[in-house]
Amino acid sequence: MSGEARKRIAVLLSGRGSNLQALLDARQDAYEIVLVGSNVADAPGLAIARAAGIATFAHAHQGLKRAAFDALIDDQLRAHDVEAVALAGYMRILSEGFVERWAGRMVNIHPSLLPLYKGLDTHARAIDAGDHFAGCSVHIVTAGLDDGPVIAQARVPIMPWDTPETLAARVLIEEHRLYPRALAELVRTL
Repeated sequence: MSGEARKRIAVLLSGRGSNLQALLDARQDAYEIVLVGSNVADAPGLAIARAAGIATFAHAHQGLKRAAFDALIDDQLRAHDVEAVALAGYMRILSEGFVERWAGRMVNIHPSLLPLYKGLDTHARAIDAGDHFAGCSVHIVTAGLDDGPVIAQARVPIMPWDTPETLAARVLIEEHRLYPRALAELVRTL
């Protein structure tokens, strides 16, 4: 991206922030994380962002309709001149209007080989199905849950002794490798 400005990225998360940390550690020349937001006021990922000098916000979603809550998020994104959004363990289903406003500029990391195992409990479901591989997918966010076009995947073999926890730990390592590369590829097309 010689001579081009890095794209301004917001990361939305609900938990520990390990994928945020991976995005920060990758030090990509394609993007700069300028904002981290959460629907959980004490999400550990917010502390990671603050320690890195990144602006943060948190809004509790309880008591708000989905579209009203997403409007609060959208206001924050626009106030920080965000150009693309990376969901990293953001455990909220987004409103259709919000998804449409950020169409083609919002990605998610999901712990399965999509289109398999959308939603939760992906590792247990892969083991229970007798699959030989699990993994993770980065996809463009659309209105359907974990349903957008996949832009990158990483596979992990399922071992006979795997539990959902051991498989999740190995998949998470691949998430941390895959997400920075996939996000960089996406923002280079914007």
